[in-house]
Amino acid sequence: MKYKNIVEAKFISRPNRFIAQVDIDGQEVTVHVKNTGRCKELLLPGRTVYLEKATNPERKTPYDLVAVETPIGIINIDSQAPNAVVKEWLEKQDYDYIDPEHKYGDSRIDFFMKKGEDEYLLEVKGCTLIKDSVGYFPDAPTERGVKHLRELAKATKLGYKAMVAFVIQVDGVTEVRPNVETHPEFGVALHEAKNAGVQVLFLQCHVEKDLLEIIN
Repeated sequence: MKYKNIVEAKFISRPNRFIAQVDIDGQEVTVHVKNTGRCKELLLPGRTVYLEKATNPERKTPYDLVAVETPIGIINIDSQAPNAVVKEWLEKQDYDYIDPEHKYGDSRIDFFMKKGEDEYLLEVKGCTLIKDSVGYFPDAPTERGVKHLRELAKATKLGYKAMVAFVIQVDGVTEVRPNVETHPEFGVALHEAKNAGVQVLFLQCHVEKDLLEIIN
């Protein structure tokens, strides 16, 4: 996926989950952060960040903060981007049918696919927390993530081919591990899901200030 109208800025602070203060050519501007996770290891004062100009000129925050420059490269932190790039990727995988935001039980699973007689359920997780060249998920507790893993595990017993895909939003990282220090239950749920037959995918990406694409 490509972004339009990318602007470079310097990060100043993050007053709350939804907004950040940035410096654009010497002017302090309030922008929307497209990620409600902590991102505390990424959004550090003085770092270069990349903003996408909002298409609605009436919006209170004129830009969305979508990526940040780090010592290991540009990390895309747009929480909507993983589903967008997975949809692009799935459309190249010879499925007969793809349904995003699929109603399943009392939840919505990110994707339902069909190929011949086989039916697939796929949940997508974006990974932005990197330590020593390894990705970790989540960066904040996610009860929703645990719920989805357990639903996928149950679905395998009903004949679905279930998958969870970790979209690694930085170049050069090939593996994601459960961040059990932050959310032990997610690690338990991921282990149970694997044992139930849920396939775990690590989707490597190429990232630029205006680009995120899956390369495997």
